[in-house]
Amino acid sequence: MSAVKEAVKDASMQKQKEMIAGNYERLATAKETGTKVVSTFVPGNLNELIMCFDMVNNLPEINAIQNGMRKKTGALILEAEKRGHSEDVCTYVKADLGMLAKGNLGPDGRPLPDPDLLLLSYTGCFTFMKWFELLRHQFGCETAMLHVPYEGDGSFSANMRDYVVRQLKEEVIPKLERVSGVKFDIDRLRQYLKESARAEEDLVWVLQSSKHKPSPIDAYFGGTYYIGPIFTAFRGTADAGEFYRLLRQEIAERIAKKEGPVTPDGEIHEERYRLVVEGPPNWTSFRDFWKMFYDEGAIVVASTYTKVGGVYDLGFRHDPEHPLESLAEYCAGCYTNRNLPSRIDLIETYIRDYDADGLLINSIKSCNSFSAGQLLVLREIERRTGKPAAFIESDLVDPRYFSPSNIRTRLESYLQMIEQKRSTAAAAA
Repeated sequence: MSAVKEAVKDASMQKQKEMIAGNYERLATAKETGTKVVSTFVPGNLNELIMCFDMVNNLPEINAIQNGMRKKTGALILEAEKRGHSEDVCTYVKADLGMLAKGNLGPDGRPLPDPDLLLLSYTGCFTFMKWFELLRHQFGCETAMLHVPYEGDGSFSANMRDYVVRQLKEEVIPKLERVSGVKFDIDRLRQYLKESARAEEDLVWVLQSSKHKPSPIDAYFGGTYYIGPIFTAFRGTADAGEFYRLLRQEIAERIAKKEGPVTPDGEIHEERYRLVVEGPPNWTSFRDFWKMFYDEGAIVVASTYTKVGGVYDLGFRHDPEHPLESLAEYCAGCYTNRNLPSRIDLIETYIRDYDADGLLINSIKSCNSFSAGQLLVLREIERRTGKPAAFIESDLVDPRYFSPSNIRTRLESYLQMIEQKRSTAAAAA
């Protein structure tokens, strides 16, 4: 049996790995160091605000992702289902609850601390609310909810912003002060937001680099590494700023050399297809999933998943001059808080601006916040752009719903559709 090829890693990816390990170290030692712990979710997370209270950030869905990539989630999900949770429940939730049932050992094998505060920024995913109800029942700790109005008509009004700011002042910040024992310092928040804005500028530059031909990045598979620090426990830190400066330098070098993306199996030397992808990736077979695209020379030049923690390429940056208002606007702008017409407009822009060959949707079995309405998205994008669109199907962290042969067949069929479109266009020219 041949050995598995060692994954290729850029220096920035190695730095991110060290950052993640450092955060798990802080979590594992929180009890002995007296550090307070807040559990929160990725979309709309208030990391800069959390840091103002010297608390360490634990993100349940990141734990599920990390466990998924380590192929641990299958057993955790079965444990949750054995305890009564339906097959249709979000598999991030079941992976988390299964982990709790098995001793709450984190992805690194060390015990995770009980949270001192559950902080929910509600940004369009109803499952998060039910998830935190279960966690509150489990831990009996304080809970703070920031209700962010859904952008049902495609906009975020001043009244909506003020409503969120009022909750920050009257509900969220007082609870953070009480639980942490640290007094809120708005100047400290401003400094963190300044760091965030600098990092966000570099992230957008990196994501938009895929407009080049060949694209120096893969904005879906590779994009999951690029968004990591911004979307999790590092936004607002000097470490995140260094990561994005380093990443930008690496990508600039690739552009200058006209090099394609780096993947775990090496560089893609021939860019045959340029795709936009809608929906999250599968994590339990992430490397195998990516290799299917690698083998075909299919590069993802833009994706919606890399916008779940903020659609920065539409211009938003955290603003230290208006700190609480900026946090409110950030929460509202996350992809899952946008209505279907806004999502379709965004995807259409990506198809045109990144000169993509079409749209591929990864329909996630247990993620309704993404999967609802995707057939409408597919048909509307085809109508507007004339480019082909197609579905593949998998799940977040449940290995039972990743069928390599089925996904490969559908991907190959879709790429044949693109070839047929090209031949028809060439014949008509």
